[in-house]
Parts: sequence; C-alpha cells; structure tokens
Amino acid sequence: MKPTKMRNNMIYRASYQTKSKQLGSALSKDLQKKYGKRSVRVVEGDNVTIVRGEFAGVDGKVSQVSTQKSSVAIEGIKKEQTRGEKYDVYIHTSNLVVKSLNTDDKWRIAKLEGKNPSSMPKTTPKEETVKEEPKETKAEKPKETVKEAPKETKAEEKSEKKEDEN
Repeated sequence: MKPTKMRNNMIYRASYQTKSKQLGSALSKDLQKKYGKRSVRVVEGDNVTIVRGEFAGVDGKVSQVSTQKSSVAIEGIKKEQTRGEKYDVYIHTSNLVVKSLNTDDKWRIAKLEGKNPSSMPKTTPKEETVKEEPKETKAEKPKETVKEAPKETKAEEKSEKKEDEN
C-alpha cells in the first residue's frame, strides 16, 4: 500500500478506538520517573502545560476532549470572535505535557503503575453501622372522602335554564 494511503487511513479514516489511542500526550519528568512511562492518554481533569503554539507556557485543566479533532479544550483558554462571543480553543495533544493526572479512574492508575486492574480486589464503600431509631409518627386521622354530586348534562342544564326563564 502506498504511504499516502496508509497515512490517510491512520489519520482521516481511523476507527474511533484508533482515534482515541492517538490522544496521547507526554508526561512530565517527575511523572515519567513515578510511572516508568513517557506518555499517557489525556482525560478530562488532567492538569497540562502547553509546550508549543500561540498559548505556549500556559497551564490549565483539561475541560473537554475531542476525539475527532485529536485535541483538547483547556479551562481559561478562549478566543474572542469579532461579535464579542468567546469560544474554546482546541489544542492538539502532541503540544501538551501532562503535569498531574486525574486520579478518579482507579483502572487508569492501576494500568499506569503496571498492575493488572482486573485482578485487583474490588473496593466497595464501607457501610456505616448506624442504628436507625424508629420515628414516632403522629396518629393520622382517616381522610374523609367528599362525595360530589354527579355532573349535569347539557340537556339538563338547558331544561333548568328554560324553567328559570319561565
């Protein structure tokens, strides 16, 4: 296959899974030493520094990840249109360095540390052993049902009006 066709398949006609894997960004030196990896997939909540481009040197937190554009939007980085509206600037993940990771996803952290996440014990939130005291309820009075008279039909209403007029 020609190199141009291979490149186009990798970039423009890539599957969603392949596009997702292409969202990798370099780790900072201290994170490289900690995890023994050079790059990681960028997720919402990661703190990053922009290395190249118009916003080089700016730090921020990832607010959105776009797999179609292979880029991320960072909090606080916006451009202004001529009408005055502000919009997010998407920055390619190759121009970023991850300074700190979002540790909400335990699976992701286990994979980074080189552990097998599926063999890790499942942790469940500890159940609190609080005894519930029975609540005293007020003696409720039985609800009285009000019976309504059946509604009158239009014919009956007309006959009543005629009787009133007479």
